[in-house]
Amino acid sequence: MKRLGYDDVALVCPVTVPYERYSIRTAHWWVSRALAALLADSGLEKAQIDGCCISSFLLAPDTAVGLMQHVGLVPRWLDHIPMGGASGVVGLRRAARAVQCGDAEIVACVAADTNHVDSFRLMIANFSQFARDAVYPYGSGGPNASFALLTAYYMREFGATREDFGKLCVAQRENALSFPHALFKKPLTLDEYMNARPITDPLHLFDCVMPCAGAEGFIVMRREKAEDLGLPYATVRGTIERHNAFADDPIQMRGGWVLDRDELFEQAGVDHDDIDFMQTYDDYPVITAMQFEDLGFCDKGEAPSFIRGHSFEVGGSFPLNTSGGQLSVGQAGAAGGYLGMVEAIRQLTGQSLGAQVPDARTGLVCGFGMINFDRGLCSGAAILGAGRRAGEGATKTSRVTSGAAAGSVHEVRA
Repeated sequence: MKRLGYDDVALVCPVTVPYERYSIRTAHWWVSRALAALLADSGLEKAQIDGCCISSFLLAPDTAVGLMQHVGLVPRWLDHIPMGGASGVVGLRRAARAVQCGDAEIVACVAADTNHVDSFRLMIANFSQFARDAVYPYGSGGPNASFALLTAYYMREFGATREDFGKLCVAQRENALSFPHALFKKPLTLDEYMNARPITDPLHLFDCVMPCAGAEGFIVMRREKAEDLGLPYATVRGTIERHNAFADDPIQMRGGWVLDRDELFEQAGVDHDDIDFMQTYDDYPVITAMQFEDLGFCDKGEAPSFIRGHSFEVGGSFPLNTSGGQLSVGQAGAAGGYLGMVEAIRQLTGQSLGAQVPDARTGLVCGFGMINFDRGLCSGAAILGAGRRAGEGATKTSRVTSGAAAGSVHEVRA
């Protein structure tokens, strides 16, 4: 059965609560700051938010329901998406259908996590039942070891080199230099990448995402509502998601995108040459290479040649992770799954906080999450289009998204 499109759905108000390397604040606080920023940017009253989609690893013992009591929202539609790096795409899909069906009029989508001194270690030790029982007790304590396994396999099978992965990291760092919320502020050279200290062979320091605290968010509503409010908006051209794909593969060398990519581009009514930029999920460079292949920009095993033949800076031949991606901005837990979505909305509405992709009309956002030893279980992708751009209607900008330190915006309240 042919799936319905998303013709009447608008994405508005991309917000970021500035990241911090460590924070003593709770995940609840970070979610609240993002909700406050969404209200400030949209001009909406809290009571007008009648739907909420929340992603966070560290709300426990609360879920999204307990969070609603904490922030004083009374939604008639609520979803809790515990899918890590796939949460942005999955949350968008759920919220868009809720708005289309009339189950909610205005849905706030927020992902946030904190990073206490020891919270990351405790989280990965209890990441899943599989991790708790079959991974962590045997010394493979976290994503570095998992992605070292995947990276080594990919390099053996397809001839990728560290220089190939380094080219991606260097380009993303260049993109991050103009993005105010990136935690990495220094240029990165290929020599520095190659000579960085080893972490887990073949991974070195700049292959590994840095945990931090922060929040990302956006609002889903009907186009007519966005236009009535005078808000710049992006459109949803097509989306896919898939879980537990290719379970029989001895080690992950492909993701669920392969199964649905033709439907994605068909629904969006575009082909690969129409994509002006791509926001991959990039906790490690190897997964970006896999997304190039699995979404059809090159054949399986040809990502190394694809990387060597393109430039990935904002002004390059294939703009990639235009904010710097997680490898240069940081990974604020589940908010890492929203980083690319929020940046894509900014690029398509002319609200970029850093470098703007020239004449960007169509962007591809990918999600990947829930790693269990040698594979990630969730994948998704969305193709977004430009709708109304900033300057074509009245907009508001909150101090939370202006680059001010998070601690200086207490007057903006959820």
